[in-house]
Amino acid sequence: MTVEVVTFGCRLNAYESEALKSRAGEAQLRDTMVINTCAVTREAVRQSRQAIRRAKRENPARRIIVTGCAAQIEPQTYAAMPEVDAVFGNGEKLSADAYAEFGRGDFGVDAAAKIRVNDIMSLRENAPQMVDHFDGKTRAFLEVQNGCDHRCTFCVIPYGRGNSRSVPLGAVVSEARRLAETGFAEIVLTGVDLTSYGGDLPGHPSLGTLVEKLLALVPDIQRLRLSSIDAIEADPVLLRMIADQERLMPHFHLSAQSGDDLILKRMRRRHSRTDMVRFCDTVRRLRPEVAFGADLIAGFPTESEAMFQNSLELVDAAGLSRLHVFAFSPRPGTPAARMPQLSGAIIKQRAARLRQKGEEAMTARLDAMTGARHRVLMERGGIGRTPCFTPVEIGDVPHGIFLDVRITGRKGGQLTGIPA
Repeated sequence: MTVEVVTFGCRLNAYESEALKSRAGEAQLRDTMVINTCAVTREAVRQSRQAIRRAKRENPARRIIVTGCAAQIEPQTYAAMPEVDAVFGNGEKLSADAYAEFGRGDFGVDAAAKIRVNDIMSLRENAPQMVDHFDGKTRAFLEVQNGCDHRCTFCVIPYGRGNSRSVPLGAVVSEARRLAETGFAEIVLTGVDLTSYGGDLPGHPSLGTLVEKLLALVPDIQRLRLSSIDAIEADPVLLRMIADQERLMPHFHLSAQSGDDLILKRMRRRHSRTDMVRFCDTVRRLRPEVAFGADLIAGFPTESEAMFQNSLELVDAAGLSRLHVFAFSPRPGTPAARMPQLSGAIIKQRAARLRQKGEEAMTARLDAMTGARHRVLMERGGIGRTPCFTPVEIGDVPHGIFLDVRITGRKGGQLTGIPA
């Protein structure tokens, strides 16, 4: 393989890794690794630096390009690493010209000469990346939005991604049609702040409008999913689509972050605990089979034990069953990094308790599904996914097909089933 890509972080990064692999391939690069970094936590940054050193150690002749959010935010840090040959910003990583320039050897060896990172805030548009290969996966990701206009006190991502930018509705429809015709049975809409979709476009179409148009104009879409959403921004059309469209899958991952109102204010979130519970109750009335996941941060500055208990209790109050728990990590330059910090031991312990609560909630949901019948989309390794994204182990079944399955039990964090 002439170009290898290592990806850290979110689904959007995974999607863009496929796009940049094509761009780098067009430049006919040889023996090159592109490391697409994440900046959400200090641990993500540490892991990317560790991967860079390991990659060079394993193959000293390999050239290394570093890109992604961490590279955009702190390019000098990566450029100073002797293992790194070039640093691309989030805008440059999707430019064929940047890889062509690298291929010509137009980069020096000193740190400053390695950097190709422009002002991310200067980006005003977002275009479809025309990705049609996802490493043998049965579902395709489709970027419809990038960047974020909000400034949560803990988050550096706007400085890595820029302000919110949406792909025009017509271009999304065209790309979705192409992916469906290629053979992808399921499409996942992705973005940094997905529910802000359309605010920068003429006519301000909402995410709900986009979903409505996609399902109406691309009948070959068999399943449509949404990546992480902000419940407070869910528009009436989206709620109607949830209620009326079975092809819109009943699994929603929510950007909750905390279950305590004062902590939410200190995070500069736009929702309250009540907003989260109300949204989940509303959607559950519309689609009783729905499953909810959520991002939650443990150990945010000033969080008391009582405040943390509110986050634990949110799991039951909102009916969450799939938690993505972050141990709070202060990011340089953010307001939260200047707030009174909790000890690392307390943060670690609370994160473990929250993860345990999530495992208990998931186990209860899996046990409740035993005996039911579901239509699953088969993936590799004999695993299928129900509409609510629950994994089911079935056995030696070809990937990429739909199968009606009866749930026979639970094995660890997934279900077991047999063809119905």
